[in-house]
Amino acid sequence: MLVLLDSRPESLDAFEIACRLAADDRAALTALVVVDVPTSLPLDAHMSREEVEARDLLERANATGDSYGVKVQPRIVRARGVGAEVLRTARADRAELIVLGAPRRELGAPRRRHPQPTLVDVLTQAPCRVMVVSDRGRQAA
Repeated sequence: MLVLLDSRPESLDAFEIACRLAADDRAALTALVVVDVPTSLPLDAHMSREEVEARDLLERANATGDSYGVKVQPRIVRARGVGAEVLRTARADRAELIVLGAPRRELGAPRRRHPQPTLVDVLTQAPCRVMVVSDRGRQAA
């Protein structure tokens, strides 16, 4: 099982749900944080703030996994596009399920009819099943 992590609450909710599923099925769980490097920079550009945030997310993921008795394989990857990296990792790991968090507004609400490219890419090109976890009725600020 592959879970894309970012700092949004929906992503953290998705990770918790993935932990529950992994605990029930005794499944392997990979927590992926993609440091999206702009095309104007080289892939090895200095992005220390983003990498610190990525490590913090993975520490939080490990703690959540521990609370469910799930072994979490943490992974930080630098890439040009988040969706493409999720797809590449899912194929390389032969993931059976990709879990993503996305706010309801990205799922086709009237204000925004087109979901973010990452979500569309993964939903349309995934080599396995995809679970999308949306917010629990939180109001946008």
